[in-house]
Amino acid sequence: MKARMGAAALWAGMCAVAVAGILPANAAAAERASAPPPAALKAAIEQTVADGFPAAVAYARNGERESRVAAGVADTATGERARPDHRFRIASNTKSFVSTVLLQLEGEGRLSLDDSVEKWLPGVVRGNGNDGAAITVRQLLNHTSGIYDPTNEPEFFAPYLERHDWGYVYTPREVIARALQTEPKFKPNEGWYYSNTNYLLAGLVIEAVTQHSAPSEIRRRILAPLGLKDTSFPLTDPDVHGPHLHGYDLAGHDVTRFSPSYDWTAGAMISTVDDLARFHRALFTGKLLRPAQQRELLTTVQFLDGPEYGLGVQREEVSCGSGPGAASISAWSTDGAGPGYTSVALTTVDGERQLVLAVNVYDLGAELRKQRPVPARTEGLSKVPAAALCG
Repeated sequence: MKARMGAAALWAGMCAVAVAGILPANAAAAERASAPPPAALKAAIEQTVADGFPAAVAYARNGERESRVAAGVADTATGERARPDHRFRIASNTKSFVSTVLLQLEGEGRLSLDDSVEKWLPGVVRGNGNDGAAITVRQLLNHTSGIYDPTNEPEFFAPYLERHDWGYVYTPREVIARALQTEPKFKPNEGWYYSNTNYLLAGLVIEAVTQHSAPSEIRRRILAPLGLKDTSFPLTDPDVHGPHLHGYDLAGHDVTRFSPSYDWTAGAMISTVDDLARFHRALFTGKLLRPAQQRELLTTVQFLDGPEYGLGVQREEVSCGSGPGAASISAWSTDGAGPGYTSVALTTVDGERQLVLAVNVYDLGAELRKQRPVPARTEGLSKVPAAALCG
């Protein structure tokens, strides 16, 4: 799942229990660090916790100089302090892993992004005006297919939020079938609509092409080669294993335990700020894709009221000041928000600077009620991107 706002707006609201203090990374991460965090970033992370988040953790890079910072507590029940190596659910940051695999498959000549969905998933996208023959794989990845997203419906999450069956399992095909009970939002390529269904279908395309599970292809092609040892792709297990941040709703309830099944290739992965940063550095510096596919990754569409969206990534302008005429810096981003967690990863277009930030509040129930899913005060968060990427 992802906040319906887009990465830039994620800064405009998140926070919910105060504990302060900047902590060093654990020994392994500290050995890798080559610089203390920028003072402005340290202050912004501290302010984020003072504003209300139980914890905030971040990775920042300027050239070859890396720094890590954490504030607050990973677990409000035990008081365990947050560390930069703590794992968290990355939600829709998962999508860029999926688009990367499909772009690699295209580079190998095993499919074309202009193939129809019907070619790879015959009979799957049909009914109520939905037509897989008219939708391309590319349109799944850049959200121009028009296919409906049932995860916008409160009823969809009733097993979890009403019955508290945190281990309830939806299969990807169940979610897709539910989506196809509704007419598309528009004809393919005639608008932009963020739909998790697109990426569930993209995951099935990976499996149809490779005859392997989508998570196994992500592990083989990305996680193993890059050494992302703290990144995992759970299918139905509702628990987060190993050292991790606990996730909370706005009332302070612990919602860490939550089945990832409904999100699958749209957002089920777990990672750390370091692992996400390593993946993004490889992705945006052309280490994972051939030149033609790298261009496709970064070719964006933009419709009225929509972001500048590529294939699982989007382009953002980070303001480096306030007031008219303030400078800004361009960055590629992914983000994610789901039960208990909000995160964002930003890499400047020149590849020289990075930020990965995770905080541990997101209230899915509030979002489904069309209410703000994160706390109101965001003074610290609003300063984090510029503190890491500008100057």
